[in-house]
Amino acid sequence: MSSPRGEIARDGKDRPHPHPETSRLRSNPRHPAPSKAAPPVRPRVSLKTLLKVTSVAGGIQFGWSLQLSLLTPYVQELGIPHAFASIIWLCGPISGFFVQPLVGLVSDRSTSRFGRRRPFILAGAAFIVVAVLIIGFSADIGYLLGDKVGGGQNKRPMAIVAFVTGFWLLDVANNTIQGPCRALLADLTGKDHRRNRVANAYYSLYMAVGNILGFATGSFNGWYMVFPFTMTHACSESCANLKSAFLLDIIFIIITTFISISAAQEVPLRSRDRTTAISEGSEQSSHAQEAFFWELFGTLRYLPGSVWVILSVTALTWIGWFPYLLFDTDWMGREVYGGDPDEGQLYHKGVSMGAFGLMMQSVVLGITSVLMEKLCRKMGSGILWGISNIIMSLCYVAMLVIAFVLVKTDSLGHGLPPTGAVIAALVVFTVLGMPLAITYSVPYALISARIESLGLGQGKVC
Repeated sequence: MSSPRGEIARDGKDRPHPHPETSRLRSNPRHPAPSKAAPPVRPRVSLKTLLKVTSVAGGIQFGWSLQLSLLTPYVQELGIPHAFASIIWLCGPISGFFVQPLVGLVSDRSTSRFGRRRPFILAGAAFIVVAVLIIGFSADIGYLLGDKVGGGQNKRPMAIVAFVTGFWLLDVANNTIQGPCRALLADLTGKDHRRNRVANAYYSLYMAVGNILGFATGSFNGWYMVFPFTMTHACSESCANLKSAFLLDIIFIIITTFISISAAQEVPLRSRDRTTAISEGSEQSSHAQEAFFWELFGTLRYLPGSVWVILSVTALTWIGWFPYLLFDTDWMGREVYGGDPDEGQLYHKGVSMGAFGLMMQSVVLGITSVLMEKLCRKMGSGILWGISNIIMSLCYVAMLVIAFVLVKTDSLGHGLPPTGAVIAALVVFTVLGMPLAITYSVPYALISARIESLGLGQGKVC
């Protein structure tokens, strides 16, 4: 991949406007231009260190995979109608819109002696632990607050309130930790775009490992026997199983966060270094009292056309990914097995089979992540990303065909579904691991390579 700085230099007419703060510094004789002062040579971060730093992605994704495989069925067990389940998941995009750029901007400017990114990663992990405890014990919390259990009671309003509170807090925590993690990789790799792609591939690999462990945990229904204290009057077997799985998540996120922040040796950004750190991603506004979102959207004016293409494709791609990620196991339980959350065991067997399919998907995601750098060098990052989106679309069409065939054969609700339909659904889940791995890594590497020379702040733009 050619350097963005080189692309700009070949055509002066297409040179993007410099950042306002950078222009002000260069035009002021009291402040010498950053380019005139020789920046300190930063030692190249070893691949072993990058491997340790990216391990936190495994802990994040472990909990995220448990969310995806278990929580949509669980909210329906608490009495939330299926039609409203997706409304609860709106927290992810909403908190991502506000929290990620805000945390990215604040971390860009942070002068903490612990570094710019690590304090936010640690805070995000702590919030994840709190949120997971609230979600896992939501049924018990609801019971303590007055919910009635048994006697045909299918709705537990206080448990729903506790669950939704914990769920939204968990999404805020996930968005708090993910932005600084990506920005930290850009900080550590600097202008070495190849190593940045490798770091993002490592990140995607750990996401695959977290997915494999998380979906394997979600597909096993006997965790409550390992943690027998999770069984309570308000929490049945399925509830206790979810609670036990989230306790494992807490252990995993603590371990991976410790490994990551101890391996990332960040150099603290001092206040007087902010002006010279612009080229490294630490941007300071020319107006100290300027509102955050005004500044954020003002930055969009300085993005070149290639970055706008990446942002647009990312937005359209996630329109496709979100419905699948939220309802994949629910789709398996309803559309393939023909079950209902409140009737019989067919639905729960379908959910477990869906979690198994997602585990196989994560294996493919991990393999693709290992091969990512070679694939990008051979095909080009943009072409590879385009092919992955085509494969994703074809898989979604295949899911529609599977559901249509099962309806036409009138096999839903009459025992276990045909073996061929289950295998076809598992194949679709597995194949989707390849485009998912590319979605998790390539867009971030493309963005980092194109905005590094503009001095707009890696944390904010990522």
